[in-house]
Amino acid sequence: MSKQLVVSSTINGEEVEFLTEPQQSLLECLRDTLGLTGSKEGCNDGNCGACSVLIDNRLVNACLVLGIEIDGKDVITVEGLANAHELHPVQEAFVLEDGLQCGYCTPGFVVATKALLDRNANPTEDEIRFWLAGNLCRCTGYDKIVRSVRLAAQLMNDSREEV
Repeated sequence: MSKQLVVSSTINGEEVEFLTEPQQSLLECLRDTLGLTGSKEGCNDGNCGACSVLIDNRLVNACLVLGIEIDGKDVITVEGLANAHELHPVQEAFVLEDGLQCGYCTPGFVVATKALLDRNANPTEDEIRFWLAGNLCRCTGYDKIVRSVRLAAQLMNDSREEV
């Protein structure tokens, strides 16, 4: 039996403390311990991107990170993007452009898109496709997803201009 360790982190803007086994992945901690089920387990080996989260604003696959590695760090999951009253512009764009079908991969694409647009407010189609290459979709094809990212960029740029 492994000794459980205490992890203190900020997840989606809230300070949390939880127990984890040393070998437990961040994805398992998020889903099973903390009840944040937006990040999905697809491949569990870092190839599909369904579990994408941001750790200290860096895009990572939660299945490849140990839960203990987020001690003292800031984590954003798909649940942390929207507020109580409105969707994040990336989420809104995915809805408006039908950038989803079954929805299983969508949380990972949404988080990856936010990470891209935080770094590059006006990506080209090639930059979008390159950035999202770590996320797999088996339903929609990628054209609607690329259109969703372009609309998200426009919505985010418009909201920046309003400020």
